[in-house]
Amino acid sequence: MLADVRTLVEIESPSHDLDALHTSAAALAAMIERHLGRPATLVDSPAGPHVHWSGGGDPKVLLLGHHDTVFPLGTLARLPFQVRDGIVTGPGCFDMLAGIVQALHGLASLTDVSGVELLFSSDEEVGSIHSRALIEERARACGAVLVLEPSAPGGALKTGRKGCGTFEVVVTGRASHAGLEPENGVNALIEAAHQVLAINEIGDASVGTTVTPTVAHAGTADNTVPAEAKVRVDVRVESAAEKERVEAAMAALTTVVDDASIEVTGAINRPPMPESASAELFPIAEAVSPGIAGLAVGGGSDGNFTAAIGVPTLDGLGAVGGGAHADTEHVVAATMPDRARLIAALVHHICAD
Repeated sequence: MLADVRTLVEIESPSHDLDALHTSAAALAAMIERHLGRPATLVDSPAGPHVHWSGGGDPKVLLLGHHDTVFPLGTLARLPFQVRDGIVTGPGCFDMLAGIVQALHGLASLTDVSGVELLFSSDEEVGSIHSRALIEERARACGAVLVLEPSAPGGALKTGRKGCGTFEVVVTGRASHAGLEPENGVNALIEAAHQVLAINEIGDASVGTTVTPTVAHAGTADNTVPAEAKVRVDVRVESAAEKERVEAAMAALTTVVDDASIEVTGAINRPPMPESASAELFPIAEAVSPGIAGLAVGGGSDGNFTAAIGVPTLDGLGAVGGGAHADTEHVVAATMPDRARLIAALVHHICAD
């Protein structure tokens, strides 16, 4: 398993880098065929190739993941793949290349994988715009989804997820000389400051809704009244009602500074994954792995899409470790065989039922 993780990590597969994603998809397809004996299909998309595999027979369970990662090309030179004191490091190892490898080794231990499908998208880290329809299609066809995203702390499975999305607020003002005639300008930065305060009030912790301004850019020079400002906003919600309320509140933002204008784009593109979505599958995990925990978490995944269309979904079946998307990303090597066995046992039980 460690050799396979190394192969995928050392390819590097950042979202949007089509050449890197083609290389990653080809290597992953070859790895799947080597372990499972049947060729995979590369599904072209504007975001790069998705990798789809079927064990034949009537589809019963979809193992879902992604082969794109968040680290820019060249990160490997600074953070090379390593295994030291039982800890695996390297860009993308935790989210989610080790999870893919565990699944392949788990499936390879089964004598019959008919009814099993694999789907690894190329754009999960950037919103799954070009894979969502395919994900939903195969989820409906299979009727159950196991998501190979990293585990929650301590190896817990993810039984629920918040819906999430990103908005951008673009403020347009008018430039002028900050010293000679500031009164002739319309300060987009001041308007953006008003918007940030208003946006911050949209969140509601009592129902699990967070609305967080995260990135802002404004101005062009120290001595110029800024003519434009941009604010990006991260949103997380637990219910469809909150999704509608937050989207309406963002759309209803109005200006405070005279002659300034704003444009709001974005949406909560990943619907909430309620804990009811895992109610059918989590007891199977408890039966095959007594004592395993399940947690609802704030992050989103492609499991949000499959849960939203009513397909039983269990998430967090990937690697045990931490530091997702950070230089500290890592996998605990000793946990990998047990996670592979867990996936194999789940697949066996689902297909048998």
